[in-house]
Amino acid sequence: MNHYRANHRQGYTPRLAIASFAVLAVSPAYATDGYFDFGYGVKAKGIGGAGVAFAQDSIAPATNPAGIAFLEDRLDFGLTYFHPDRTASLGGTEYSGNGTSDFIIPEIGFKYGLSEKIDVALAVYGNGGMNTDYSAPLFDTPAPGTPSDAGIDLSQLFVAPTVSYKITEGHAVGISPILAYQRFKAEGLEEFGITNDDYDDSFGLGFRIGYTGKINEYLTIGATYQSRIYASEFDDYKGLFAEQGDFDIPSNFALGFAVHPNEKLTFAFDVERIFYSEVNSVGNNLSFARLANGLGSDEGPGFGWNDVTVIKTGIAYDVTEDLTLRVGYNYTTQPIEEDQTYFNILAPGVVQHHATAGLTWRFRENWELSAFYVHAFEETVKGSGNAFGPQTDADLSMNQDSFGLSLGWVF
Repeated sequence: MNHYRANHRQGYTPRLAIASFAVLAVSPAYATDGYFDFGYGVKAKGIGGAGVAFAQDSIAPATNPAGIAFLEDRLDFGLTYFHPDRTASLGGTEYSGNGTSDFIIPEIGFKYGLSEKIDVALAVYGNGGMNTDYSAPLFDTPAPGTPSDAGIDLSQLFVAPTVSYKITEGHAVGISPILAYQRFKAEGLEEFGITNDDYDDSFGLGFRIGYTGKINEYLTIGATYQSRIYASEFDDYKGLFAEQGDFDIPSNFALGFAVHPNEKLTFAFDVERIFYSEVNSVGNNLSFARLANGLGSDEGPGFGWNDVTVIKTGIAYDVTEDLTLRVGYNYTTQPIEEDQTYFNILAPGVVQHHATAGLTWRFRENWELSAFYVHAFEETVKGSGNAFGPQTDADLSMNQDSFGLSLGWVF
């Protein structure tokens, strides 16, 4: 669905725009497939986050770096408003985690063709995160003094310079080195010996590789793999996270296909696997045995998250040359077991079902405005069998609403 063909290069200043945006993009990012975003780019979010075989804008490297080989040269800037609603029920009392509940998440992408076979791009985007802000102490403290209100704030920013190579006219491979920045703080954890409540930073490095193949005019396939992002430790929280403050970002892979019955209609479908359990601070469970090892130790307790499988699917339809409509659905398996809810009061990433819609309006030559809306339906995990007895069997609930806009310039 490429609607423009550039006849000439126009003057532009992408490096200045990207440098300016990189400062803004440190804003918190919050997500829905566990703590990963359910999709990357406003257009992809309109079709349930699908994009492994269906690149639509220059944020495509976040999903599959090979996709840029089949895009026009373009610059995209987007903003997403995110509103999660999270609650926890503990000991018969319900607590709201919505002390902070409104977030703005920016993204920017730039793609440029160097030759017939080689294309380059740069995407800057929020990979994921989690936030809770309870205006009450939820964890008892054994020491004198008053425990603080509980909550965490985790955000992740990815910067992905990208290059793709066309093997043949319809087949391409791509790679994106990933520079990652993480920011984290926690409060209300005096019970666990954590008294620091300031932000700490972490930096990481990894890569994503991908393939896109146009089998024929009706079918496109894709595959992508992101490595584990090895990150520096959160030194201020070395007594909280397993492996002395380690919080690497887990690897994941995805397969996808896009069916084009005609020039106006595309069906997209992706399946993704995220390996949360490979990072001890995320995957280790909270148990007496883990606590005996000590918080922050190599085999200390974590959030007990399972690996998840994600299904992303949607439809894009060109109503006219100037208007495209989108609908989609996103589903993820549950990362949090019923016997791991106590610690996950801080990170209740339990939503599983998302309904999405979106559109693109080409309002003048080479300019387009895109939008999406998503509702993540309320999901509840009822606690049972938590390590410290029935009084720690917290019930976790969350639903979400999100709306985004992006401006695209094809040059």
